[in-house]
Amino acid sequence: MPKVKRSRKPPPDGWELIEPTLDELDQKMREAETDPHEGKRKVESLWPIFRLHHQRSRYIFDLFYKRKAISRELYEYCIREGYADKNLIAKWKKQGYENLCCLRCIQTRDTNFGTNCICRVPKGKLEVVSYASSFIYSKSNTSVKCFFFSSKSCPIT
Repeated sequence: MPKVKRSRKPPPDGWELIEPTLDELDQKMREAETDPHEGKRKVESLWPIFRLHHQRSRYIFDLFYKRKAISRELYEYCIREGYADKNLIAKWKKQGYENLCCLRCIQTRDTNFGTNCICRVPKGKLEVVSYASSFIYSKSNTSVKCFFFSSKSCPIT
């Protein structure tokens, strides 16, 4: 995730209401980036970063689209300054992508067989499948492990 760059322009009205939450998430992001990753797989070390990136973007999305608590000017400022991912928010606005955890789950180039991530499959359509010898999914077992986001933090599961 790119570092947040602050412009020299003063933030719009209402910024002081969301700034403490964004600063707290920014601090957690810094901690996740500097967290030791010895003994973890590469994707496991990225899970907390993806989770915090999703949480920050979802916070701004909910404030603007769901609760109507911030102005369009403040929303666009947050997008422009890098506090939220505009591509992820654009997907959340589309039907079927309301709970998308990250953009990597829909990018087919990141998978071996050119498919989406398993968290994109509706739970009712899952059948017993062995995937990469460490993931097993079934209709009776409702936990679906997202490879990019981890089962504990994927909002889909």
